[in-house]
Amino acid sequence: MFVKVGDVRLFFDVEGAKLVPDGPVMKERPTLLLLHGGPGLDHSWFKPAFSVFSQIAQVVYLDQRGHGRSDWSTPERWSLTQWADDVRGFCDAVGIERPIVLGTSFGGYVAMSYAIRYPDHPAKLILVSTALRGTGDPVRRKRVLEAFERFGGVEAREVMRRAFDDRSPESYDEFRRVCGPLYTSRPLDPDAAKRVIKSEEVLPFFERSDGEGVTFDYSAELWRVHCPTLIMAGETDPMTPVSEMQEILNALPEGVGRLERFPGCGHGVWRDDPERAIRVITEFLSC
Repeated sequence: MFVKVGDVRLFFDVEGAKLVPDGPVMKERPTLLLLHGGPGLDHSWFKPAFSVFSQIAQVVYLDQRGHGRSDWSTPERWSLTQWADDVRGFCDAVGIERPIVLGTSFGGYVAMSYAIRYPDHPAKLILVSTALRGTGDPVRRKRVLEAFERFGGVEAREVMRRAFDDRSPESYDEFRRVCGPLYTSRPLDPDAAKRVIKSEEVLPFFERSDGEGVTFDYSAELWRVHCPTLIMAGETDPMTPVSEMQEILNALPEGVGRLERFPGCGHGVWRDDPERAIRVITEFLSC
């Protein structure tokens, strides 16, 4: 399905009813809005794992501007502010009120930007395998390089360093080949990767030397977020180490955030421990 939001058509898909019969009344379920990772991927990575939540919520999958089946727009509009505004605009366009917004990796960047800009709009946030600052931050860079060396040896560290320093198509290709398999403990489903509609231009634009993927920093802005926030961190995630996700918790107002650590799990914790991830998210949706 498509909906017009500002200057673009955004693609979305839905599983589960918003209203379900409950005796003499129609019971309203929460809406879980999913923001995919990347940049350059699409919503299909969530399927079929997140279909289970349609039993307790209305699940909405969204391809963000420049991604998947949505209009690509233009690079000057590929920004965290615009993507955040699109989340709010999308909700307004289709009548979603008080969504629970889940963002993974890059989608977590967008989810935080949205919650900072519109603190009264989300009911809750779920942040999975993400970070509050860009890859150019020296502390994050150091932690990421150390993590890749810990899980992949000196070669992986050097490949990651070249990707950080060169930010070229060649260095990204080498990174995907050497470091990509270190993202998760379980091998990724090869069919799932084939289902993704890739937007090859977005990542190099976002992660260029002066791009937002390098420079953004929410550490002084997350105090604006006041909805309950679940943070899900994999202990073997080299790209967004637990120490980086702890920074999110530290930057939130006291009592707002909760950090769940997943031993043996990498980037996108539901891929390595789907049973616990589903249980933790279900409890958070229901409370």
